[in-house]
Amino acid sequence: MLREDLVRMVYEHTRADVEYLFGNSVTALDEDETGVRVDFTHGASRSVDLVIGADGLHSTVRRLAFGPEEHFAHHLGSYLSVFSADKFLALDRWQMWLRDGDAGFGIMPVRDNTELRIAFGFESALLAHDLRDSDALRRLVADKLASLRWEGTRLAKAAWDAPDFYCDAMAQIRRDHWSRGRVALLGDAGCCPSPLSGQGTSLAFVGAHVLADCLAQAHGDHRAAYSRYEQRMRRRVHLGGDQKTAQRKQVSHQRIRDLLFPASGYQSSTGPTTVQKLPMFWVLPSVDAP
Repeated sequence: MLREDLVRMVYEHTRADVEYLFGNSVTALDEDETGVRVDFTHGASRSVDLVIGADGLHSTVRRLAFGPEEHFAHHLGSYLSVFSADKFLALDRWQMWLRDGDAGFGIMPVRDNTELRIAFGFESALLAHDLRDSDALRRLVADKLASLRWEGTRLAKAAWDAPDFYCDAMAQIRRDHWSRGRVALLGDAGCCPSPLSGQGTSLAFVGAHVLADCLAQAHGDHRAAYSRYEQRMRRRVHLGGDQKTAQRKQVSHQRIRDLLFPASGYQSSTGPTTVQKLPMFWVLPSVDAP
């Protein structure tokens, strides 16, 4: 399932009971014994009982409640860009992964074989780019794509034209605690395993279910609910005590990292698109492309 489809599904099933504030952001949290006053970029302040920060890797709620991101973020030495494109390759329900030096990309058809989804990754130390400057990030990705062999030029153009362009550093968020007072963190905001792990959405949905259950059972005692939430969820995340789960996530993360960022060489592989696993049916011989 594509991310935008999942988001649309959740929104359609909750909009009648949930108030959504689009184009807005939290700017300050002021907590006392009765609740939390929340200030926003636009509109009046509000007083609420609890604040749940589910605002991703670069969480504003986490920064306001716990401190700067650099205290908790651990860069994994690479960047990932994902974007859609018109179907300019004849991939009939097959996906292709190519690697060239310290960069690589995967291309797969989506939307009933009518468009392409491209995932491009490259190794890099943490860059100084402003993550909100989409033009600078597009330029960075497009330049790196254009330097690749095979379809680099057309992939670079697709990155510039994509309406859903995404690029970010691959990082993990590691914290000893996910709550403080009336504020708690959920999903990537508290325990991002990095997109390369393929676990972010699963942890967020499971975490939301567990947190809601803990709050319901705590009968208004948010401290007890948050404590129980952390106890239950830490077994499921890479930081937790469940060694088998942690090991599986590490393998998943390393498998995709090895695919996108090999030690050297120019290689390609193809396989039918599937939602069950990432297929690696064969590896083609090295190609001396111009």
